[in-house]
Amino acid sequence: MAQPLSVTQALTLAKGSLEQLSATIVGEVSEFSDKPGYSAVYFTLTDKSGALPCLIWRNIFDKLEITLRKGMLLEVSGAFSLYVAKGRMNFNARTLCLAGEGDLRLKVALLAQKLQTEGLMQPSRKLPLPEFPTTVAVITSPRGKAIHDVLRTLRRRYPCAEVQIVGVPVEGEGAPAALIQGLQVAIAARPQPQVILLVRGGGSYEDLMPFNNEQLVRAIAASPVPVITGIGHEPDTTIADMVSSFRASTPTAAAEKAVPVLDELRALHSQRARALATALSNRMLHLNQQLKALQSRPVFKGSAVLTGELQLALEQTGFRLQRALPDSLAQSARSVTVWQERLRQVGGTVLSAKGFAASRLDNRLRQLGGGMLAPFCTQRQVFAAQLNSLSPLAVLARGYSVTYTKEGKVLSTLDAVDCGDTLCVRLADGSLDCTVDAKRAQLLDATDREVFDDATR
Repeated sequence: MAQPLSVTQALTLAKGSLEQLSATIVGEVSEFSDKPGYSAVYFTLTDKSGALPCLIWRNIFDKLEITLRKGMLLEVSGAFSLYVAKGRMNFNARTLCLAGEGDLRLKVALLAQKLQTEGLMQPSRKLPLPEFPTTVAVITSPRGKAIHDVLRTLRRRYPCAEVQIVGVPVEGEGAPAALIQGLQVAIAARPQPQVILLVRGGGSYEDLMPFNNEQLVRAIAASPVPVITGIGHEPDTTIADMVSSFRASTPTAAAEKAVPVLDELRALHSQRARALATALSNRMLHLNQQLKALQSRPVFKGSAVLTGELQLALEQTGFRLQRALPDSLAQSARSVTVWQERLRQVGGTVLSAKGFAASRLDNRLRQLGGGMLAPFCTQRQVFAAQLNSLSPLAVLARGYSVTYTKEGKVLSTLDAVDCGDTLCVRLADGSLDCTVDAKRAQLLDATDREVFDDATR
């Protein structure tokens, strides 16, 4: 009989045996502990009837791009071990990764994050949907239920739209390339569709993976025609949904989003027709009011409004002229009267000094237009008479003369001539050449001085 082992020896023996057992285990995470400062990350894998404590060393876990959480399905590779101090068995994981769908979701999440960083999911980049498309392209499997749902919805809602069907496989290994080619065919079609429906029915997460293909997603983002996706059911979301112009929950919802309802369109047209008629009626009413306002203006009721001011100005000018002519004639008559009075005063002074005949003064007054000037005498005749009275020739005609020296200067004093000088005497009807024989000075009295000044003026 062998010697019995101590507890520690037994646990140590068991540990050595367990560490020789390597395995790859798939299980769901039920517990998880990642405390700062610990050298390992602890978690528990479970299935329907068992639980296995696991750990992974910190230096290994930090290199993995995985965030553990409860309910996650993991595929773990490593070896069994035993913690001697507690007598507890655990599984030391050397590698771990998401198992099945979990791995796919991680890859999809990483791709979605990458494309979002590039801006392919920005709402500002997405194309607006046409309000009334005339041509609609549908890219889907020709044998699936989705194509029938889409065609039935389009026929019911908007039968006037032309539908282009591009049949492609929507699942399997070659589905992404076929979907890309179908998208290119729809874009190149003539006439080019105004909107493209990319649809398929429901399925598992693996079935929808073609719509998470990076090349397909980039083709959708680069499409010059807006793309509406209707992939799977309400909870299903693919990267194609994220970059499309609009994401519908189902193929039927995608068709409803692409086209309007014909009855709603008729109602909209009727509403807009009524609004247009009301607007035109209001416009005509406004223009009619403006026309009536213009017609009520005085300028359109009689031509006198246009010429009235001019006629008034013309009449006022005529009235001013009628007043101005008599006033001017009256002023001229007053001027003649003044000059007549002055001439009489001058003539009276001359008669009282030398005894000129009154008849000669009357003749001169008649020549000057004096007492005989009537109101019909013109101003020109008055001025002519005034000029004639001031003319030197008129003075000579009254018996005076002008004496010039031989140099042609007027002789006014005795000092300007000597005896023997030759002089020229100018008379009214000619001139005399004379020689000075003697000089006699003679002083003029006051009366002679006035007569002399009057004669020489």
